[in-house]
Amino acid sequence: MLDQAYSRRQFLGLAGGLASIVGLGLVGCGGSGASDAADKGSVAAAESVSGEVTYDGASSFQALVEAAAEKFMDANPDVSVSGSGNGSGKGLTAVAAGTVTIGNSDVFAETKLEADQVKNLVDHEVAVVGMGPVVSKNVTVDDLSLEQLKGIFSGQITNWKEVGGDDATIVVLNRKAGSGTRATFEAAVFGDEAVDFKGDAELDKSGDVQTQMGSTDNAISYLDFSHFDDSKFNAIKVEGVEPKSANVTDDSFKIWATEHMYCSKDADEATKAFLEFMLSDDVQGKLVEEQGFIPVSAMKVVKDASGKVSAK
Repeated sequence: MLDQAYSRRQFLGLAGGLASIVGLGLVGCGGSGASDAADKGSVAAAESVSGEVTYDGASSFQALVEAAAEKFMDANPDVSVSGSGNGSGKGLTAVAAGTVTIGNSDVFAETKLEADQVKNLVDHEVAVVGMGPVVSKNVTVDDLSLEQLKGIFSGQITNWKEVGGDDATIVVLNRKAGSGTRATFEAAVFGDEAVDFKGDAELDKSGDVQTQMGSTDNAISYLDFSHFDDSKFNAIKVEGVEPKSANVTDDSFKIWATEHMYCSKDADEATKAFLEFMLSDDVQGKLVEEQGFIPVSAMKVVKDASGKVSAK
């Protein structure tokens, strides 16, 4: 378990006044607790459920949601589950507006929405994922400190030779504003310091970063662990620590996020059943790790009344 509080991981101004919550499971849609959801998930998948579940949001864990949706639909042929990964901000805005039934996000809804929108939503924290810097195959640097990352992603460090690499201009591939992955990465690297550096390009989705990194020399970006692809680019160490899930859970790798699935308080039965399934042993017991994520049971997160998040 993690023993250290992360002051940098305040998720960019999470609103105060939230009740103290211990553990990753929150109250489910329609009033079911996460522990109840975990118990009921397998049952829900076997019961007769019908309807349409739609989602949008974080591309970082879209593959996990899609894999779970396939299993859920196999058990519930009268339910359709479909969606997109257009970024945390868009997903949260969509679920708040009612244009989708689930909004997926790498960050808390309070960081993207107004308080009156958040109060109508229920959070389900379904996984934890590490995130880290990736560099082009031709880059010789394999370890950067947080201070060096700060210099690169603020535009102060512009050549690889400044951080022990070859004499070549650094190409910074950033994510667009609204990306939960970007918010998590910047919170870990910059803390509370504001940063508006765009880099050489701002990309929409994790898949776009994969593609661009695979075809660009001297580049750097960042991705969640589930999108690492060593055939296209190299994931590098931070402060000498390898970007691995085991190093997230033992408190040695500092850049990570909780994956949230938000629904309306009055969500329909199909949406409730799918979210219960996401917290069930069917998903948490195996599928989460198969997709490159960390089960919620592997970590405990404490959110105090000020909104500060720590892990222990």
